[in-house]
Amino acid sequence: MCRLFGMTAAPRRVMATFWLLDASDSLDHQSETNPDGTGLGTFDIAGRPRIEKQPLAAYEDRQFAVEAKHRESATFLAHVRHASTGALTPNNTHPFTEQGRIFAHNGVIEELSRLDEELGRYRELVKGDTDSERFFALITEHIDAHSGDITAGITDAARWVADQLPIFAINLLLTTATELWALRYPATHDLYVLEREPGEHLAHRGTKGTVRVHSTDPAQTPTVVVASEPMDDDPGWQLVPTGELLHVDGDLRVHRTTILDRPPAHPLSLSDLSAEAAASQMHR
Repeated sequence: MCRLFGMTAAPRRVMATFWLLDASDSLDHQSETNPDGTGLGTFDIAGRPRIEKQPLAAYEDRQFAVEAKHRESATFLAHVRHASTGALTPNNTHPFTEQGRIFAHNGVIEELSRLDEELGRYRELVKGDTDSERFFALITEHIDAHSGDITAGITDAARWVADQLPIFAINLLLTTATELWALRYPATHDLYVLEREPGEHLAHRGTKGTVRVHSTDPAQTPTVVVASEPMDDDPGWQLVPTGELLHVDGDLRVHRTTILDRPPAHPLSLSDLSAEAAASQMHR
């Protein structure tokens, strides 16, 4: 299963160190937990996205994922990919960026030809083959239709996909230079949120060697963290309810809105997916 990680300390910029793969078994080509790509999205002091990502098709590629990355930003987005659609190429590796925003997705959306039709000219934004990048382009289309309102754009795009296309999950993270959005839908995969008060340094570590992050700055400033799993023993981790869109604004205020209060119109089970897609969605 893909792993999502997002963090914001906005409006403050903080320094954090990321390892996108950590445990030695993550480099074992025989391991069933072997991921297909890793990526990190941050923003520079001018608010421009910085995307660093690599498909893990060779041992040399994997060194990219285990090297420490020291980055300063107000918002961070990390993703470890288990491919469901698309080859192991940079264009198919998360995260993606469009119009100054960064995006990653965990799940499966099918009938991509229908999604392409819905995108119209926004199909030109899609550089790879994945359902995820298409979903991002649809969100961008709806954001534009709402004059830049990101919450409204995510809401309309997610509702259209849930009503019109077969889906297994559409969990997502989207960041700007100062804000973060997260959606869990449906209940297929978990997504957790932690609102951290100042007082200790941040040291999060995912299971199976994926996504480790360390920072001493949160000892002086609050942060909000969103992840596919609780990454430490802090009792404050909360499971995001299915259908809830979480928005952390530029002043670190957390807004929660249920945007999908019904099951998908065309839900998929693991048995409905191709062998490759099913393997990418299993909890490992």
